[in-house]
Amino acid sequence: MSAFVFALGMTLMHFLWQGLLLGCVTAAALTLLRNSRAEYRYLIACSALFVSLCWPVLDLFQRLNGDAMSASASIPALPWSTQAIAEDSNWFNLLDSMRGIVSAWALCAAVLALRMIAGLLWIDRTSRQPATCNHQEQLRWEASLSRLAQRFGVSRTVRLRVIDTLSSPVTAGWWRPVVLVPAALIGRMPPDLLEALLAHEMAHIKRHDYLINLLQSVIETLLFYHPAVWWISNRIRIERELIADDTAARQLGEPRRLALALSELEKLQFSTHQLAQAANGGNLMMRIQHLLRPAPQALNWKTAVAMLGMAMACLSIYAEATAADKQVSDRVKPVVDFNTCAKPVWPQAAIQEQRTGTVKLAFLIDRNGKVGDSKVEHSSGHADLDEASRAGIEKCTFKPATKAGKPVESWTHLQYVWILE
Repeated sequence: MSAFVFALGMTLMHFLWQGLLLGCVTAAALTLLRNSRAEYRYLIACSALFVSLCWPVLDLFQRLNGDAMSASASIPALPWSTQAIAEDSNWFNLLDSMRGIVSAWALCAAVLALRMIAGLLWIDRTSRQPATCNHQEQLRWEASLSRLAQRFGVSRTVRLRVIDTLSSPVTAGWWRPVVLVPAALIGRMPPDLLEALLAHEMAHIKRHDYLINLLQSVIETLLFYHPAVWWISNRIRIERELIADDTAARQLGEPRRLALALSELEKLQFSTHQLAQAANGGNLMMRIQHLLRPAPQALNWKTAVAMLGMAMACLSIYAEATAADKQVSDRVKPVVDFNTCAKPVWPQAAIQEQRTGTVKLAFLIDRNGKVGDSKVEHSSGHADLDEASRAGIEKCTFKPATKAGKPVESWTHLQYVWILE
């Protein structure tokens, strides 16, 4: 377990520079594509978020398997097993730090996961509640939604629920999608504008955006500590809303109607935080401008300078990590000279009672190659065999461990197998 905790802690720490690098590359790509179609920017952002999940997973796999050629500048000479960690007392402090980092990460991730699960349960419970409007009104909007589904080529049954507690239309579900419509909109928004908002929701269903949004939430839960992950995920939501607007406008044949619906939604000052897909996602004014009068975006040089600064910081962190890796990789483990080891003396009482067993020892090799201390990590079950093993190992001479070419104290392991022939 200690080996896994150590590897996970190092993986989380290395993702600080990895995530920063991904953020810089993504920001540069999105800047270059600022006047291209939203689909291209959406693909770039989704790819970056997917890589930010795969990179640390691959890094962790390589660490646990001792791959010294990890592409993420992992530390090749770090001891990945509990046994190897114990070879140097300095690693105990590092392992304690990793335990603290992993514990804090796990606690925060668990809280966010419970929050996400609670949101999903709320959506599921809400979608099962009976409609709050009258039956005729419910049937009318169900028929309208059914017609929109046919126009969008959605073959699955799309349910509709009118809910009092919502502030904006929300789409949830993939296999059995449901559109939740606030009761306030039924009475306050003109029917043709509300239909335009429903067309926007139908575009999300057509594109299976709910599944991507769930994956985003999972990645945000696991990598919550990195701002680049939240920024990339937010850009995905912005571009996704623009794509859904374009898709709905093409099906309606009236971009202006959808723009008016969004404008009316902004006037009602609805909240913008929803776990599922909502019509009020993203910047409403930007979306309205995108529908009515799309204009080329000029390069923001202040943003470019900030991106350059982040890139330099990323390179600096990477250089530090690489330097630390090289320093640790110069470490050489101690080597025993078996010619100096005397055969351990078998206790007479153990011979008479035919005792056998395996003794696993941990011992400290000082800078002169002598055994400075020793302890029994796994007993044979017989105290006299354990003590005979300790006495035997203290007679051996070692070539001491070195770090950067200099002898250092180091813990190592050896085992004696006591068998009767």
